[in-house]
Amino acid sequence: MAVPGRAGRYAQHDGAAPTWYEASARTSLTWPALDGDLRTDVCIIGGGYTGHSCALHLAERGYGTVLLEARCIGNGASGRNGGQLGSGHRRDQMTLERELGEEQARLLWTMAEEAKALVRDRIARHGIECDLKPGIAIAAHRPRHAHALAREADHLHSRYGYDQIEVLDRAALRAEVASEDFHGGLMDRGAGHLHPLDYARGLARAAADAGADIREGTPVTGLAAGAPCKVQAGPHTVTADAVVLACNGYLDGLDSGLGGRIMPINNFILATEPLGAERAQALIAHDVAVVDTRFVVNYFRLSRDRRLLFGGGETTSSRLPADPSPLVRRCMLRIFPQLADVRIDHVWGGTLAITRTRMPSIGRLQGGLYYAQGYSGHGVALATLGGALIAEAISGTLERFDVFARLPQPSFPGGRLLRWPTLALALTYGALRDRL
Repeated sequence: MAVPGRAGRYAQHDGAAPTWYEASARTSLTWPALDGDLRTDVCIIGGGYTGHSCALHLAERGYGTVLLEARCIGNGASGRNGGQLGSGHRRDQMTLERELGEEQARLLWTMAEEAKALVRDRIARHGIECDLKPGIAIAAHRPRHAHALAREADHLHSRYGYDQIEVLDRAALRAEVASEDFHGGLMDRGAGHLHPLDYARGLARAAADAGADIREGTPVTGLAAGAPCKVQAGPHTVTADAVVLACNGYLDGLDSGLGGRIMPINNFILATEPLGAERAQALIAHDVAVVDTRFVVNYFRLSRDRRLLFGGGETTSSRLPADPSPLVRRCMLRIFPQLADVRIDHVWGGTLAITRTRMPSIGRLQGGLYYAQGYSGHGVALATLGGALIAEAISGTLERFDVFARLPQPSFPGGRLLRWPTLALALTYGALRDRL
């Protein structure tokens, strides 16, 4: 048994110890590995939100679809993230208006709102039990951040008609979150949170029910674009008219050109012991998710069994640390020092991908290759939408797909291999600013 303040179990990608999501998942679905050559219309590589959303939408359109996942469904970021169904994009609307123009910024806002609606629709339509709940509080780490958030809320209300957001002063935020660390913020009741692994598995089940052929335990070892494309998975080959790269932070050099446009980073989450109803409500009064405004973001919420799920700390190494629990616990106690006596039952890490612009990288390459990646922390909603947009593009409707495909997608300095030192310095600088 774990002792107070120490990690009980640390789950890595292929470790035996489960994440809290795995331990609490309502469904346990498995699919067979690829066991022979296949010919299909579309081959999707990656078993997360993008891949299964794309497979579901393609199968509903009547396309033959094969999805290949190297490990198990939801093993990557889709089954390991903070579960936040956020509004908008990583960049705020005022910034997008300055950089892209008001018309393009409005299109992106409208589609981000559609992304949230798409998640909710699929959950309802397919009966996915994933603890979907309303509300995300954005907590200002600095007084200047509180002022900036208030301006953003006013802009969204006055220019976009978004009436689901409320400005919180320091006292109001303190009434929602029992921490002295924050200086006010926002309550976004149009956002929400969910159990990410249950949602990923629910999408996979829906895609399979619609006719998609899902294969787990099938790492892709080679890819040749063309007419048709050839996807090599060990001794077996999938021949397809189109291929969708839905690997995000797990691209692993499958396409070096795309790899330079994203930076995989590792993030970590812990789950405390159950706190009990009274102590949990005293911590977060109305069961919303919370995210702060630090450069290295902290995010947290309550589970259905009244644990605190707390995410914090980032690394840029290609390997996860042996035990990130001291790092994450230190972040948690900075915000909630009253939890010093609480046992940590689960700690896990995962890899997500960011882009230089912090906007999704979605597009099409020559030779029948499509891709969607780099959701930069907004993947629950935007990856679901990204898969749907690729399905639209493959079926011949490009207008909405091109809204994202036209966005700038600059590579990181130094390319795929030399980008790491640059980001490590940026994270160090950002973490230093958080402490000043």
